[in-house]
Amino acid sequence: MKKTLIATAIAAVAFSGTTMAQTTAASADSRADELASRMDSMPTVYGNIQYAIAHDNIDGGPSEINHFDNGSTLGVKHEHEVAPGITGFFKLELEGIDADDKARSNGIDALDEAYIGVKGDSFGQIWIGSDDSTYERAVDEISQYYEVAILNIGADYSTGEGDLIQYTSPSFGGLTLAAAVQFNGDSDTKAGAGSEKSYPYQLAALYEVDALELAFAMDSNDGDVSDSNENTYGVRASYNLDNLRLTGEYHTTKDASDTFGVIGYYTLGANQFALSYELNTADDSDDTKTDTITFQALHNLSDHMYVYFEGYLGGGDEVYGYDVDGDGDDDAASDERSIASVGAVYYF
Repeated sequence: MKKTLIATAIAAVAFSGTTMAQTTAASADSRADELASRMDSMPTVYGNIQYAIAHDNIDGGPSEINHFDNGSTLGVKHEHEVAPGITGFFKLELEGIDADDKARSNGIDALDEAYIGVKGDSFGQIWIGSDDSTYERAVDEISQYYEVAILNIGADYSTGEGDLIQYTSPSFGGLTLAAAVQFNGDSDTKAGAGSEKSYPYQLAALYEVDALELAFAMDSNDGDVSDSNENTYGVRASYNLDNLRLTGEYHTTKDASDTFGVIGYYTLGANQFALSYELNTADDSDDTKTDTITFQALHNLSDHMYVYFEGYLGGGDEVYGYDVDGDGDDDAASDERSIASVGAVYYF
């Protein structure tokens, strides 16, 4: 009888211990799941510090070397499910850190990107705020690629990156459509528009099949009344061959300019090399030309850090002005300018 009672007591204690252990384990699992859920709901914080040194020389004119912050930023972004198949998102990216010299820095004092929007597989993506424009993303690849980018030419389009309402469609068998409108109200001052209301818009179409990318875009330039506000049209073609990417682009704006460019990128392990040529012809009485050859060699030190060298050789029809007598005005010009730069970027 005593043995039976003792055995029963031992079994009860053992069962109680097991239950407590299971309860503790379940509680720990619950807390871990709750923590994981909270972590998933937290925004992503990201940023970078960018340093560069550049030697800038104008043929027959001044020559200087400078160390500078090349665009360090700090940002936060987040997205969540609004409804089944619909995701809401936001992004806020700040710059103006001047990380090279704290004596000149006021901390973060400028905005790069800020927008909110919704997206879904069935309808695409719509967002509002400050972001890279539809035209820029579609066809302006070369001038947006380089790090220092002092002499890169780019296209003549004037719609900015603020007050934008943008839309990108889903892919229809490789075809994607995009549109943007800039809402300039009564008190806005944008691209020479003063306080006049204007609604410049951009349209784009992109088609991808296998290794080929084709893109077309236009900018109405309606916010710019200081110069020609004729439409800007641009086309881009890119082809990807394993480690090699080739891109050609052309932009034209009536009574402003025509711009042509080609670029090739080659990736070799942790290294990437790029070489491009850009030519701009102004629609003036002299058909003034400006061209730039750019070379980049970039090495990824790790998943969060890279270093690079960039060399620029600019030419043209006396297009590089400089001050001779020190009055702050350009009173001389050269047809050749060269820049050599090295830089490092740490990002997370």
